[in-house]
Amino acid sequence: MADADLNFWGDMPENEYYASQGVINKKEYVTTPNGRLFTQSWLPAGGGPIKGVVCCTHGYGSTCSWMFQKIPISIAQWGYAAYAADVPGHGRSDGLRAYVDDIERFAATLLHFYGGVRDREAYRGVPKYLFGESMGGGITLLMLLKERPGAWDGAMFSAPLFEMPTHMKPSRLRLFAYGLLLGLADTWAVMPFSNMVQHAVRDPAKAKVIAANPMRYQGPPRVGTMRELSRMCDTIRSRCHEVDVPILLLHGTADDLATHEGSQMVHERAKSSDKTIKLYEGMYHSLIQGESDENVIVVLGDMRHWIDSRSAAAAMACESTQM
Repeated sequence: MADADLNFWGDMPENEYYASQGVINKKEYVTTPNGRLFTQSWLPAGGGPIKGVVCCTHGYGSTCSWMFQKIPISIAQWGYAAYAADVPGHGRSDGLRAYVDDIERFAATLLHFYGGVRDREAYRGVPKYLFGESMGGGITLLMLLKERPGAWDGAMFSAPLFEMPTHMKPSRLRLFAYGLLLGLADTWAVMPFSNMVQHAVRDPAKAKVIAANPMRYQGPPRVGTMRELSRMCDTIRSRCHEVDVPILLLHGTADDLATHEGSQMVHERAKSSDKTIKLYEGMYHSLIQGESDENVIVVLGDMRHWIDSRSAAAAMACESTQM
């Protein structure tokens, strides 16, 4: 597949596009105990000091390329080093397409990469954050639960999958029936639900671009995937009170794929003393890739204000300890 086929902006060479955005992009395969991950980084092109590091996780069926990368590109434009990986079973990472056999293992696999980035000597002394969108938001929260206290300086969530809407919840009877086949049905793409782009994206022109992603999974959900996403939501519901880092929760009230009540639940229960929630009236699931340009500016502005204010405070605290 040609590089031009993998980019939403068309035929412009990648190096020219990234230069026009003021960022430097690098692609790399990383070997983990659970297979290879396709990873990318986006760094500010100016060469100045890095304000912090942000590791970004995309949602179900998506990749860290195509339009998702507008998020890490924006983060790099703010002066941060942004990193992302194709979730296992997605994009160019190892695994059966859109098959989630163990959501906890997926979180551990991504954490293998993100933890390595976080601990690099080049980023010593700067704050480190996680970002997750949709399913990636749920995985991000699982990663926080796996980490030692103080491993991350905060986390941002865009339309995180913490609670499934009723129409998406897999039937317990259906899952039980497939379970009787001793795992043979786990990879079957037979679970009811279709046209996720239509449910996620409000801007029609952007919906067409997102749907054109050649590496996006567009088949029915697999049995095991829906089981694991349901299990992820159960874990978050029972353990979100343990979260004790600064968090920013962003959610549209018209989200039909991940309920905003899930974000409200985490906001209410999390142990964190620094927690912020922003609910956007009438916005859909894809807040940054699928809303009008005017709405996207608002959402990104809220993200930038949140991370800049906390990074500035962290920098001041670091300076005071060195005096």
